[in-house]
Amino acid sequence: MPFYDINEMKTAMDKTAPGMAATVVGEFMKVGVMTYEDEIGPPPHFHPNEEQFVLVLEGELRMVLGDEVKNIGPGELIHIPRNTAHTVRAVGGPARFFTAKHPVGDGELSQDYNLAPNHEELAKKLAG
Repeated sequence: MPFYDINEMKTAMDKTAPGMAATVVGEFMKVGVMTYEDEIGPPPHFHPNEEQFVLVLEGELRMVLGDEVKNIGPGELIHIPRNTAHTVRAVGGPARFFTAKHPVGDGELSQDYNLAPNHEELAKKLAG
């Protein structure tokens, strides 16, 4: 049966940010547990073919989602619609979060990653 202990899953470097990812691929969706060290996160980007959910497990993330900027912590769940520019970075120490994306595509979490056209503006928002 497909039971997973996230603390025992093999991790690898994420292709879009210098963080660690443990991933699982299903028939219709892909999921991962991501860990970013303090002040680490991907550049502002969007997914034209995927929607995404993020659930913070530990630590705190500063998130830019469209026009909104918010610090999010454990227990907060965020929905990222297709074509919505977004980014996160860990603040105040490392952060760990669960993410789910649909459709599965080739199974890579970063498959549908595209740099946001306004990435410089969003990066400034992220910095505060």
